[in-house]
Amino acid sequence: MGAVESTEGEREPLLVPSQPATNTQPGLSRVYGRRWFVLTMFSLLGFMQGLVWNTWGPIQISAKHVFEFSSTDIAVLVMWGPVGYLPWLLFMSLMDKKGLRASLLLSAFFMVLGAALRSVPLKDLYYRRWMIHGGQLLNGLAGPTIMSAGPLLSTTWFAPDQRATATAIASLIGYLGSACAFLIGPLAVPAPNGTVGSTVYWNQNHIRDRIQFVLYAEVGMIAALFVAVLFYFPSRPPVPPSVAAASQRLSYRSSICRLLSNMRFLMVALAYSVPTGVIAGWAGVLDMILTPAKVSQVDAGWIGFWSIVGGCVFGVAMARFADYIRGMLKLILVLMFAGASLAATWFTLTCLTRLTHLPSTTATLYTSCILVGIFINSSVPIFLELFIETVYPVPEGITCGVVTFLSNLFTGLLLFCLTFYFTELSWLNWCLTGSCIFSLLLLLFFRESYDRLYLDVFVSV
Repeated sequence: MGAVESTEGEREPLLVPSQPATNTQPGLSRVYGRRWFVLTMFSLLGFMQGLVWNTWGPIQISAKHVFEFSSTDIAVLVMWGPVGYLPWLLFMSLMDKKGLRASLLLSAFFMVLGAALRSVPLKDLYYRRWMIHGGQLLNGLAGPTIMSAGPLLSTTWFAPDQRATATAIASLIGYLGSACAFLIGPLAVPAPNGTVGSTVYWNQNHIRDRIQFVLYAEVGMIAALFVAVLFYFPSRPPVPPSVAAASQRLSYRSSICRLLSNMRFLMVALAYSVPTGVIAGWAGVLDMILTPAKVSQVDAGWIGFWSIVGGCVFGVAMARFADYIRGMLKLILVLMFAGASLAATWFTLTCLTRLTHLPSTTATLYTSCILVGIFINSSVPIFLELFIETVYPVPEGITCGVVTFLSNLFTGLLLFCLTFYFTELSWLNWCLTGSCIFSLLLLLFFRESYDRLYLDVFVSV
């Protein structure tokens, strides 16, 4: 039974009958107009966290020239994102006990401190590099909350017919931030010996000043968001928006035990974490992967940008479709990963043009890479909704914390291997293709269920 919109843009209270057998709490359900402001603040923090995480990959040539980074350093700078996810249990416990506000404030503080640390203009390159590494690690510590709390926010603030859409926006804006790094970095920071207009940039100081400008701008934007969250970001609305939002949940310890003992959950968790973890590491060093194909830093940035933007737009569209046509999450994911497997195979074979004799042009690289990004990145919110439906009544933050930890674990493993094998990178493309096929097989054998949806549809009528 849907709620009726009021003239002020908020939904009128909806009476929810008491159902003791489902552990729900009787009362009124109400959807508040302010939910969009809360979602916007959360999403903007996710945007900045993704932007800072992907700062160095798109400008790795310039960073090597100015700060004397090696290829290993660039890989490690990207790896600090998944490393920052290691204390995820502490963040999930804080979110479960203190609510989303406390956890988000702590994460925003880490982001401000990390961005400020990176921008300290030390002249000694040895200490400057350590400051940059430290800043990237602090930004990574914001990941557990930023990457896993989107479904909790959508359940807490949004009605059932808007949850998948809100989850998509909250979870994909961070990807959009990393995509904008592909665009902002190469456009704002010239490559050594590169040209912009009629000017040839040989001046190392000019490149350093441009990088410093980008770092200062990121500090200012993150600080403004931190102040906004500090002054207004409630953990929950006065009245819950649905039966599921008002229902009792399992305790923190019981939730972890149930997740680790649920084979269906572990199956779909691997189907999510392997390809999303691999593509995160792969995208973070995309410039290095495309260099042998004679793709410039700017072109590589555009390819990375459109691959992620396409995934974000398509992901929100598919989430909106899932809100209208409920109970089809598995079918959507199977179709997505069938497409991802084909696109990843095409990209991998195109990069091996000397062996496969396939045409390797900017157009084919653009098309195949963008299709991979669209199919994999757009699957994220659909996966998150499927996790929650599968293990309900485990709290959303804990469920998504576990799967995003696994995703970051696979990203970290991939980047760790990259520190040893960075001279020839075709193996990364094969990893991407294999991860898509692996996920598709797991999804085909997965048996879906919709426990939370059943509660909202059948208990609230």
